[in-house]
Amino acid sequence: MSDLIELLEVVWERGRDTVSAPPVSSAQARVLFLIESNTGLNLRELGRLLGAAPPSVTRLCDRLEAVGFLERHARPEDRRETQVTLTPVGRAYLGQLRERREQALTEAMAAMPASSRAALAIGLADFRAAVTRPLRLPPPVEGLESRTARTA
Repeated sequence: MSDLIELLEVVWERGRDTVSAPPVSSAQARVLFLIESNTGLNLRELGRLLGAAPPSVTRLCDRLEAVGFLERHARPEDRRETQVTLTPVGRAYLGQLRERREQALTEAMAAMPASSRAALAIGLADFRAAVTRPLRLPPPVEGLESRTARTA
């Protein structure tokens, strides 16, 4: 499994290295993709989607705002909430990133035998089905809730 993850990272890095805009970390790219696909996202919801603490989300957004990829605004309906949106530069970066990643994957796939490409397509379809299934979390450990409540 770790070999597969490392290979995917190599492919993504190849795509990112050829983009003319300043590259962003994997975590920052994830933030950009989440903002792009969730119109009207606020910082609290972004943190929930990332599974990250508010200070981490703020730092990620600070960096992305500094390079001109996102903007923060007070939400019109509730000025106490901060909404994040992509800038045109941020959208262009994501477009370039996707194009480069697609090019890197296309080149890699073209170098594979047809039978391997077919097997990979089947495997990826099964993988997608597995990761889009709802998570089945293990049952909570008995007594943990009461210990957590006492220490909080």
